[in-house]
Amino acid sequence: MPLDDSIREAILRALPGAEVEVRGDGRHFQLAVASAAFAGKSTLERHRLVLGSLKELMGGDDAPVHAIDSIQTRTP
Repeated sequence: MPLDDSIREAILRALPGAEVEVRGDGRHFQLAVASAAFAGKSTLERHRLVLGSLKELMGGDDAPVHAIDSIQTRTP
């Protein structure tokens, strides 16, 4: 499965029903995520939700995702 799809699926497991856009070069990625779960949350809380969903893809020296360069979050 392409890494973009793995990222999208990991976010959707954590934030069901979210709209997720993933762009990147294979190691560095930019994310845009819209979710009702973000309502009432600060930007930092929103980013923590997204990054927390990617912990397995970003952990360790051999992690497939090297960096998330930007995260845009919004409520739908």
